[in-house]
Amino acid sequence: MMLDERFFDKFGVEYKTSEIIFCEFEPGNEFYFIVTGSVQIVKVINNKEKTLDVLTKGDVFGEMAILEEQPRSATAIAMEHTKLLRFHRNNFDALLEGNPQLAYKLLVIFSKRIYDAKRRLMILLLDEPQLKVMDVMIMLAEQDPKLDLQSQITLPVSAQQIASWAGMADTDVQKELTHLARLGKIDIYGDKVVVHKIGEFQRMVASKRKSMYA
Repeated sequence: MMLDERFFDKFGVEYKTSEIIFCEFEPGNEFYFIVTGSVQIVKVINNKEKTLDVLTKGDVFGEMAILEEQPRSATAIAMEHTKLLRFHRNNFDALLEGNPQLAYKLLVIFSKRIYDAKRRLMILLLDEPQLKVMDVMIMLAEQDPKLDLQSQITLPVSAQQIASWAGMADTDVQKELTHLARLGKIDIYGDKVVVHKIGEFQRMVASKRKSMYA
């Protein structure tokens, strides 16, 4: 996506390698679009710093604090010399007028993030750990249009990533995955999970939700 230099002059900011862009728990009033460089998103979990994501050119970050009006949920650090566009509510109108392509891209991303937040809430509302783990796998399967949900599927996800979505401790998720593997429902390979019959998980979770709201 081509950006007018005047656009960068108006909204652009630069960060050096290892420079912190924002910190976890601080108020969030701005979001960012990466023009060049890369950004590491980290969070302290159980007194250990974990990398949640590495973002590169064209990615957006920091918008959830704007959408939810809550403090930052993680820390953002420049991994190299990085150029960003920085936006907040007051200058968003100028963004819409100045670069419709970028505005459209951001709106699409915002819509997906809002959906993801609602979908994660559905997972968190389940009160059984095993169903939470199953629902994370259901969500990931439904997000990939290339997967045939009537057949065995492979999900490129680790226990740590499932734990993040499910709001559970890594050890608890590993326990549930091991149990499902022993039952012959899944196979675990470190950075991926093979689900033999995702439809069975869908039926179990749907049945639970039906009983919750009956």
